[in-house]
Amino acid sequence: MNKIYCPSLTEYKRRKTRVVNIGGIPLGGDNPIRVQSMTTVDTMDTQGSVEQCIRMIEAGCEYIRITAPSIKEAENLRLIKEELHKRGYQVPLIADIHFTPNAAEVAARIVEKVRVNPGNYADKKKFQVITYDDASYQAELDRIRERFVPLVRICKEHGTAMRIGTNHGSLSDRILSRYGDTPLGMVESALEFLRICEDEGYYDIVISMKASNTQVMVQAYRLLVQKLDEEGLQPYPLHLGVTEAGEAEDGRIKSAVGIGTLLEDGLGDTVRVSLTEAPEAEAPVAQALIDRYAERAVKAMPIKPICNVPIDPFQYHRRETIEVQNLGGLNVPRVIADLSRLTDIKYADLKSVGHLYSMLLDKFNMNDLGADFIYTGDNPIQFMLPNGLKEIVNQKAWLVAEQREDRHPLLQAASYLAGVEKHPKLNFVLATLGDISEPFMDHLKNDTTTVLVLETTNEHAMPELRKCFFRLMNNGVKNPCIIKREYGNLTADQVQLYAATDVGGLLIDGLGDGIMLSTELLPEQDKADWLEKIDKFNSLSFGILQAARTRMSKTEYISCPSCGRTLFDLQETTAMIRKRTDHLKGVKIGIMGCIVNGPGEMADADYGYVGVGKDKIALYRGQNVIKKSVPADRAVDELIELIREDDKWIEPVLLED
Repeated sequence: MNKIYCPSLTEYKRRKTRVVNIGGIPLGGDNPIRVQSMTTVDTMDTQGSVEQCIRMIEAGCEYIRITAPSIKEAENLRLIKEELHKRGYQVPLIADIHFTPNAAEVAARIVEKVRVNPGNYADKKKFQVITYDDASYQAELDRIRERFVPLVRICKEHGTAMRIGTNHGSLSDRILSRYGDTPLGMVESALEFLRICEDEGYYDIVISMKASNTQVMVQAYRLLVQKLDEEGLQPYPLHLGVTEAGEAEDGRIKSAVGIGTLLEDGLGDTVRVSLTEAPEAEAPVAQALIDRYAERAVKAMPIKPICNVPIDPFQYHRRETIEVQNLGGLNVPRVIADLSRLTDIKYADLKSVGHLYSMLLDKFNMNDLGADFIYTGDNPIQFMLPNGLKEIVNQKAWLVAEQREDRHPLLQAASYLAGVEKHPKLNFVLATLGDISEPFMDHLKNDTTTVLVLETTNEHAMPELRKCFFRLMNNGVKNPCIIKREYGNLTADQVQLYAATDVGGLLIDGLGDGIMLSTELLPEQDKADWLEKIDKFNSLSFGILQAARTRMSKTEYISCPSCGRTLFDLQETTAMIRKRTDHLKGVKIGIMGCIVNGPGEMADADYGYVGVGKDKIALYRGQNVIKKSVPADRAVDELIELIREDDKWIEPVLLED
């Protein structure tokens, strides 16, 4: 199988693409990675749209997308564009089209780019399973060609660019019937439309493969690049995005896991971060992700090329490992909290890692984000830990500690090879790529008590850690591995995005049995500052595991970022639903502003809350509508009743503090 999907797995190189000119701001080639977002104001509100566009431009948007669900909205794009020009703003506009080819043909004469979704543009999405023979399948393709070619010719005539934007949740019935709900189905959906464009000699095209499921999203983009090369098609630029990422920390982490993983391998020419927030909040997050790669090639330490790729980059498989206590094997990835820079740790301090001590009851309660291990370095805890929490200490401290059987040593790689004393059941060994020699790996193969803690100081961190995993896999080493990343002088937002990229990019490929995040303690920081930081790192660790779909520890909200089609206040509604349901561990709830982003876009959700009219909500179980036109003031209560019917509802419990 051809596993090549990027220029290099070890050296930072951007994929070379053709250049697409979009209103004087070129995309692809050697041009910077561009930032874009989408308005949320009704497209018929010209002044409101213009004001929001200006806020987005000032926040860093280089392209702005506006929904055009019908011809009247498409025609109004002209007024929006003219007013922006009058005010001195020349930002390229992109018309977002779903079900209305006629609107696309109008918009293509006005704006600089149109986005079409092949899943519902001239194709059918009625959630039907249809059996196609080759003749009937080709007949559908011929029908699509007939409907799509006029738009292609208009774009070619007017110099209008096009994004062929496939969404995982809105694949057509025809594609699903032949390819299933798969990355291959997503890719083929785009390629069908792309082949028509190339037949017409039209190449001003950008492609996207968006999904709410980060694993599916990453696999689809990789497969797209591989298929473009395989078929000898043009190297079109890529628009990156995780659709319906959500809000706040969860939305940023999820976006970074998906987008960052691809950026690490040099894929991506424009980025949109889809948050359930005001659109001007999206651009700074996208820019922060992009900025990390401005000097990556210069700052990165060289990594030797990878000769044998032991994973399938287009399909998720978790690395096979032995089970060491509760690590590896079939266990979920574990979270290790770094408390090593603290001294004199008290009962109450463990609240920062999800273990809450009640003085009244003299016992601990663990919340859904309770760490599995704490690393205390040279400062072992002086009291009995709560059930479910284990301690790791440096090997020298372990040798002189009391109750050594209840603690586990962290060894340096050289000490491990030298044969120092170890715990009889569970040990941790800190190692870098340079430590993973043949003698080291031979030692590990005969050791069923050891878990590796992999770390790097390379600026090109994720690829170097991936090289560690590949070396272990290619040499038959099956010991579990913890991914350790330490971040220095960075903002909290940068740590959030960088950690989600570095660790999430590995988890996406099934690499990693745990996560350990830490940072340096600055001189001016006191214990309270450090505990707050530990708390954030602990939450971030669980958030990354959830975003990568490797450990579900909380409710997941698949909420769209809003647009001019939205039928209710998405931020307010999402906050309301979250307040009532955020204790439902592992349940996935889709919150969609309109039927366009309805059952399809929330393909992975267990339940859906979808706007179908003014103050009217449809409730879904999976992709099946259960209740239609529920009044908005009763919709959350009825959603909860639906969850109750499935025996998935639990009453929230207040833990003693």
